[in-house]
Amino acid sequence: MKGTSRWIRWLVPLALLVLWLGVGGALGPYAGKLGEVATNDQAAFLPQNAESTRVLEARKAFERSQSVPAIIVWQAPDGRVVTDAQQQEATRAIAGLAGKQGISGQPSPALPSQDGQALQAVVALAPDLGDELPAVLEEVRDAADSVPALKAQIAGPAATQADLADAFSGIDGILLGVALAAVLLILLLVYRSLLLPLVIIISAVFALGLACAAVYALADRGVVRVDGQIQGILSILVIGAATDYALLLAARFREELAVRGDRTTAALAAVRRSAGAIAASAATVALGLLALLASDLTNNRALGPVGAIGIAASVLSTLTFLPAVLALLGRTAFWPASPKPADATAEGHSVWRRVAAVIDRAPRRVWASTALLLCVLAAFSPALKSKGVPLDEIFVNDAPSVAAQETLGRHFPGGSGQPVVIIANAAKASEVQAAARATDGVATAAPVTASGRPGNGEPLVVDGRIRIDATLKDAADSDAAKNAVAQMRTRLHAVQDADAIVGGYTAQQYDTQQTAARDREVIVPVVLGIILLILVMLLRSLLIPVLLVATVALNFLATLGVSALVFEHLLGFSGTDASVPLYGFVFLVALGVDYNIFLMSRVREESFTHGVRQGVLRGLTTTGGVITSAGVVLAATFAALMIIPLAFLIQIAFIVAFGVLLDTLVVRSLLVPALVIDIGSPSWWPSSLARGQGHDPAETVPTGTRGERRG
Repeated sequence: MKGTSRWIRWLVPLALLVLWLGVGGALGPYAGKLGEVATNDQAAFLPQNAESTRVLEARKAFERSQSVPAIIVWQAPDGRVVTDAQQQEATRAIAGLAGKQGISGQPSPALPSQDGQALQAVVALAPDLGDELPAVLEEVRDAADSVPALKAQIAGPAATQADLADAFSGIDGILLGVALAAVLLILLLVYRSLLLPLVIIISAVFALGLACAAVYALADRGVVRVDGQIQGILSILVIGAATDYALLLAARFREELAVRGDRTTAALAAVRRSAGAIAASAATVALGLLALLASDLTNNRALGPVGAIGIAASVLSTLTFLPAVLALLGRTAFWPASPKPADATAEGHSVWRRVAAVIDRAPRRVWASTALLLCVLAAFSPALKSKGVPLDEIFVNDAPSVAAQETLGRHFPGGSGQPVVIIANAAKASEVQAAARATDGVATAAPVTASGRPGNGEPLVVDGRIRIDATLKDAADSDAAKNAVAQMRTRLHAVQDADAIVGGYTAQQYDTQQTAARDREVIVPVVLGIILLILVMLLRSLLIPVLLVATVALNFLATLGVSALVFEHLLGFSGTDASVPLYGFVFLVALGVDYNIFLMSRVREESFTHGVRQGVLRGLTTTGGVITSAGVVLAATFAALMIIPLAFLIQIAFIVAFGVLLDTLVVRSLLVPALVIDIGSPSWWPSSLARGQGHDPAETVPTGTRGERRG
C-alpha cells in the first residue's frame, strides 16, 4: 500500500505536468495569433445607443460603396500660392488611381484653400484592406507626390488606421518579451534562484496561451471584439496576475517544505492554505472586469469577458501546473538557495521586522500620517481631465497622419475631412440646413448630392431622408467642436418633423465622453459592492472589509492626483481618454485589494493563535517580502505597456504601475496594519476574533504538522 501511495504521489503531479505541456504546445501559438481576429476600426467600439452610432448606420444608405477616406493635402513651400496648373496636375495625378486595387470610386478633384497656399482631395479606400492598407496608401502617396513643387501628406481615417496598425505591429512578440524579461529579472534578484523564476514564467506563459486560445475562439465567432489595446492589456494582465499568484503559492510552499520536509505534502498544504486567498483575489479582479458589461461602450464590454478569461486561466495554471512542478522538484526549485525552518517563522526578514516595530510603537501616528499623505495627493485628482485625447496627442511619436492633419488645419477649416453628418427627413431639408449653418462654430453645411459629395446640386434622397455634411471651424477633436455639435443637436431636434440625427467623428467623440461619464457612475459602485461582498465572505467580518475598500479607493484617488500632475506637467498630455479613469479604477482597485487579501487572510490566520496585535505583526512580517515582490512585478508588467506609442496605453500603464506601488508600499505595508492594530479586536466584528477568542473552527491543521491550529 505504501508503494502504491508513493506511485500515486508521483503520478498525479507528473500527469498534470504532461497535461500542461500539451496545453502549452497546442495553445501557446495563439498568444501570437490574436492579431488575426483583432480590429483597429474605432467605429466598432462606439456607444451602442448613442445618436452618432445611429447616424453611422443610417449614412450607409447614402454611400455607393463602403469606404474609408484618405485626405490628401498639398502645401506650397514658403507660403507661396498654388497655381491653377498645379491644381489641375494634382487632380489629374490622383484621377489615375480610379479602378486600382483598394481604391473605391473616383477620387475627388483637388480644391484650393481660402488662403490659396494648399490643396485638398479625398480618395476613398476599400474598408477591408487589412494588412494591405499601408501598401495602398503608399500608392496614393506616390501619385500625390508626382505634383511638382508641392509637398503632399495624407490625413483622415485611413491614415490614422495605418498609423494605429503600425503602433500595434509586433505587439505580440515585443510586448510579451519586454514584460517577461522584466518579470524574470525581478524574480532573479528577489529569489536569487535560477530555477524557480523560470518555473513561474513558464506557468504564466501557459496561462497566457490558454487565455488567448479561448479569446481567439470567441472573437473568431463574433462573441467578443478584440483590438490592439485589449490585446496588449490581456497579455500584461495574465503575465502580472499569474506571476502574483505564483509568488504567493511558491512562498507558502517554501514555508511548508521547511517545516514538513516532504515535497508532495508541502505542495498540497501550500495549495490548501493559499487557494482561498488566490481565489478571492482572482474573483475581485474577474468580477470587477465583468462589471464592465454594464458599460454602453463596446470596447469596455469587450474587455470585461476577455480580462476575466485571462484571470481564470492564471488561477488554473497557478493551482495545478505550479504545485505539480514544485512537488516534483522539491528543494531543487529554490537552488542554489535552500528553504530553512526560520523562513517559516514570524521572525521574517529584518526589513519587515523593523516596519512592524515602527507600526507597533505608534499605530495611530502611522495610519494618520499615511492617510493624510494620500488625502493630499487625492486633492489633485479633479485636475485629471478625461475629456478625450486630441488627435495630435493620440500617438506619442511623430505619426504621419497627425502631421498631415495639422497641415490641413492650418489652411482649411479645423473640421475639414471630419464633417458632422446630419441625417434628416427630405421634406425639411432647407430648415435643417439653415439651422445647421446658424450654429456657432459651423463653417459650411451642404446636402450630399447624387455625385456622393456635398454641394449645391439636387440633394440625394434615400427613403425620404437626406444627408447633410457640415464642416466645423475648429479642429474636429477640440472642445469647441464638441460644444458646436451639442448646440447643433439642440437646434436640429427642435425642427418639427425633421427627425434629424447628428453624427460624424466629433459627435462620436462627444458621445463617447458622455457615455464614459455615465459608465463611471454605474460601474464604480458595482465594483466596490462586489469587492466588499467578497471580502466579507473571505474575512467573515464587516468592519475590516469596509476599511479595506475605503483604503484602496483612497489609493485610487491619490494615484489620479499624481497622474494629473505627471500627465500635464511632465508628459505634456492635455487630457486623457474618456475611458482611462474607469479602466484605471477597475484594475487598480481590484488588483489593490489583492494585496490586502493576501495580507489580511494571513493576519486572520495568525490572529486566531496569537491574538489580533501579534497576528497583524506576524502577518505583515511573513507576507511583506512576497507581497512587495508581487507588487513590483505587477507594476513592471503594466509599465511594459509604455513601449506602445499610444497615449491611452501609456496613461493606463502609469496609473496602474504607480498605483500598485503606492498600494503595496504605503497602503498595505503601513496604513492597513496600523489601522487594524489601533482598532484592535473590534475590527474583526462580528467574527469570534472580535471577542478575543483564539480558535477558528473553520480549519484545523492535522496533528503533527506544526503543533498548532490556524484559521
